[in-house]
Amino acid sequence: VQLQASGGGLVQAGGSLRLSCAPSGRTISTYALGWFRQAPGKDREFVAAISWTGGSTSYADSVKGRITISRDNAKNTVYLQMNSLKPEDTAVYYCAAGSTIAVVTTAPNYWGQGTLVTVSS
Repeated sequence: VQLQASGGGLVQAGGSLRLSCAPSGRTISTYALGWFRQAPGKDREFVAAISWTGGSTSYADSVKGRITISRDNAKNTVYLQMNSLKPEDTAVYYCAAGSTIAVVTTAPNYWGQGTLVTVSS
């Protein structure tokens, strides 16, 4: 599965962005999906995940209440709505896919290319 993330950009602190991720050439409707991020000089970290039905979600404590993951299986796309952005949210954001929500949270089967989010203070 090849995944392509998009929607990154430059935003002021307190602003919002919505990231999207879609596969090329294959459906992701039966995969759990997730988002990770890697800030400059730091390790990649888990952000959020959603089950293949959309009925279960999981979030990192650092983003709870500000970031929402969702999916539209008809459009074969997963989204990450980010509100109240902070400078510390600055990172390259990657989407990922896995067989279950537990797998995608810890060791995804597939990774996508990242999209850069920069939050200015």
